[in-house]
Amino acid sequence: MNDSGPLIVQSDHTIMVEVAHPQYAECRDFLNSFAELVKSPEFIHTYRITPLSLWNSAALETGMDEIMSRLLGYSRYEIPSNVLFDIREWYETYGSLVLEKVSEDSLRLRISDSIILNRIQQDNDLERFWLKKTEDGFLIAAGERGNLKHALVKIGYPVKDTCGYVPGAPVDLSLRNIDSDGHAFDLRDYQKEAVDAFYQAGSTSGGSGIIVLACGSGKTIIGLGVMSKVGSQSLIITTNNVSVHQWREELLSRTTLVDEEIGEFTGLIKEIKPITITTYQMLTYRRTKEDPLLNLDIFTEHDWGLIIYDEVHLLPAPVFRATTSIQARRRLGLTATLVREDGKEDDVFALIGPKRYDVPWKTLESKGFIAEAICLEYRLLLPPKEELEYAHAPKRQRFRIAAENSRKLALVEELICNHSDDSILVIGQYIAQVEKIAKRLNLPIITGKTKHEERKKLYADFRKGRIKVLVVSKVANFAVDLPDANVMIQVSGAFGSRQEEAQRLGRILRPKKRASCFYTLVSKGTDEQNFAVNRQLFLVEQGYKYQIRYYE
Repeated sequence: MNDSGPLIVQSDHTIMVEVAHPQYAECRDFLNSFAELVKSPEFIHTYRITPLSLWNSAALETGMDEIMSRLLGYSRYEIPSNVLFDIREWYETYGSLVLEKVSEDSLRLRISDSIILNRIQQDNDLERFWLKKTEDGFLIAAGERGNLKHALVKIGYPVKDTCGYVPGAPVDLSLRNIDSDGHAFDLRDYQKEAVDAFYQAGSTSGGSGIIVLACGSGKTIIGLGVMSKVGSQSLIITTNNVSVHQWREELLSRTTLVDEEIGEFTGLIKEIKPITITTYQMLTYRRTKEDPLLNLDIFTEHDWGLIIYDEVHLLPAPVFRATTSIQARRRLGLTATLVREDGKEDDVFALIGPKRYDVPWKTLESKGFIAEAICLEYRLLLPPKEELEYAHAPKRQRFRIAAENSRKLALVEELICNHSDDSILVIGQYIAQVEKIAKRLNLPIITGKTKHEERKKLYADFRKGRIKVLVVSKVANFAVDLPDANVMIQVSGAFGSRQEEAQRLGRILRPKKRASCFYTLVSKGTDEQNFAVNRQLFLVEQGYKYQIRYYE
């Protein structure tokens, strides 16, 4: 206990942290290793300790003694005994249930905690998995590997899976020392650490899990590094066709693969090759809601040794279900944030794997691997007519009215003028809004309606500086590589989506000589302002501060 410490631990598993305290930054990074940020007003931030946050901490091998000693050292008051007890119990739950391979057809679930063993023995819903009871657990069919892990995590019991993986069909793949543009190429130190943390020298304890790193820090490069370690046929699933092409370009530029070895399975091209890149949309495609999903058999009908889930926090439910049947394949998730707005973080944990590597965004920024970013929120009053419409609108319509505040147009124009030498993205949730901005300011625009070739040309012109300002809809939220972008003006977003806020900031985080600027425009005193607080939670957790300004 430290009478002047920065944090207060409460009996409901929440932790209050004083932002102005000189130890705040180090304490924040410590808390991020085993707790989740709940809210972040100006002076006191609140975190919550959860079973899932501690399971991920245990999987990362953050020492229990270190957590306890540092928590005591930072705490201003005595820590409630129930919290200390629960931290230890939740942490130690990970590793109490271990899944081991017995034969090609059967696995053994070994349970070292007698209380957990007894509870599971008494659970009628789990009986369908048991082939045979053993002294310290159960035998199960190998085909139930994913289903069992999913069922157990839902009742609070994470499984440490040590059953190993099928090798997959081999592929001759290594990283180049010189890329296709003639530049020297090597993984950064943290990228090598991430690859090693996932692969773990090919042991059964590695081979599945999530790498969490900031946008712009080179998660795709980590994917290439893992592929070179595994050396087998690989399926890469990403968010859109633009990202498919970016993965292809990176593979051809930085690995020894040739064009004939890389396939694209999209709406335009449908080919399966040793390295195949597809999208979540293609995997979940069906002609009607009643029809079956046509392409999910891609998971099981080919001899993949590795499946990479790009932007894994966006994994749709049908892909979760398909993933339960491929637990013998190595599975790598890449993301900037484990936050899911649907609350299915435990599904990611059970079916893709635990967090294997994580570096705070501000640590990468301090070392020059991502750009410094200044975050500013502008609050604008609604014009009188729109204020009246907002006041009389049903609750579900209020957010959109506030988001499309017509006064935002003048501020967008002013901000663009203030950044005449910069590369600017103007992004919004609503097509009508971004189309109006583009038309009024005579700016090029990309939306979901923009044809592929035109979209490709506009992105290329922006990268080469022929276009200085580009208006985009939410199609640019994910996996769009625009390294020179250093200003983003966010005119509207998807309600309180923390993941979207992080991804949008990530579009301007490629390293640059000067700081990037991230502007968020919200209508003052409306539901949009309330949602903005939630949107910013993840970035505040990473150490970003939002300056608030009023636009008259």
